[in-house]
Amino acid sequence: MNLVKRPLFNPDGDIDLRKRQMVGGNTTNLNDFNNMKYQWVSGWYRQAMNNFWIPEEINLNQDIKDYPHLDKDERTAYDKILSFLVFLDSIQTANLPNVSEYITANEINLCLNIQTFQEAVHSQSYSYMLDTICSPEERNDVLYQWKTDQHLLKRNSFIGDCYNDFQLNKDMFHFMKVLIANYILEGIYFYSGFMFFYNLSRNGKMPGSAQEIRYINRDENTHLWLFKNIILELQKEVPDMFTPDKVKVYQDMMREGVRQEIAWGKYVIGNKLQGLTEKMVEDYILYLGNLRSTALGFSPLYDGYEEEPADMAWVSAYANANMVKTDFFEARSTAYAKSTALIDDL
Repeated sequence: MNLVKRPLFNPDGDIDLRKRQMVGGNTTNLNDFNNMKYQWVSGWYRQAMNNFWIPEEINLNQDIKDYPHLDKDERTAYDKILSFLVFLDSIQTANLPNVSEYITANEINLCLNIQTFQEAVHSQSYSYMLDTICSPEERNDVLYQWKTDQHLLKRNSFIGDCYNDFQLNKDMFHFMKVLIANYILEGIYFYSGFMFFYNLSRNGKMPGSAQEIRYINRDENTHLWLFKNIILELQKEVPDMFTPDKVKVYQDMMREGVRQEIAWGKYVIGNKLQGLTEKMVEDYILYLGNLRSTALGFSPLYDGYEEEPADMAWVSAYANANMVKTDFFEARSTAYAKSTALIDDL
């Protein structure tokens, strides 16, 4: 099918839900919260809205004291991982509107608008962390390390080039690859960074940073679940985009994402930090690769990594921002509110 940008004002758009499509539909762009073709959106929307938080609500006083006393390897990893994460969320903020231009289900675009806002909040949170714990000169050095660190630049290029490629090739297959790249970014690319901050916290260091990451991790889980469902709906609506040869392309993209995340973990974490080893990082990322592939109905990517490594179970516990289960892939009943619990069966 052809990929056509949706019109903004379209008085002749369809109002019949049976005609609504993820892409290629004739949308009115009317935000009708009572008539949604994709019923799972209602729960996702309430859940995402209930996630609202601001970076400054988290106390970083202990981090101000801890940061100067991190050992050299911890400090280097902290700076490089933060530089990587702020770049990822920045490019997500910029790219999501490019995706929504071709989505013709208004309820999905409502979700993408929330995600775009949340990605901006994540970028703000990284700036807040840096503004609080280091000097303006150190802050700028961290933010722009991807310009001078070739390993970091290469990591950013994998996703960034995919997004840029779609700007030049506005067809359905390149659109699908952008969706898969989003899925990889949200579901594989962040995790060496997240586990580093959680490991610092369990060693009694930088607790405020870990809490910021928890809230970010919680948001990313909702984004991951959103893109998983978009892709699953497209499997039903555009099956010619899921022929064996195309699925191989998507799985190869996931394998490359896993390969890069493992290489990144070895580069910034390695065997230099208390509580983490290269093997722990590698085993966990291979497991995540399988999890992300099978969640889309594809085959596992790696034999022998179907179960969460026992020595990494603490990552899921630390990722729990509100002391509730937050992984949409393993548990469907989730509470997100910080003060009261709103339970949605997603």
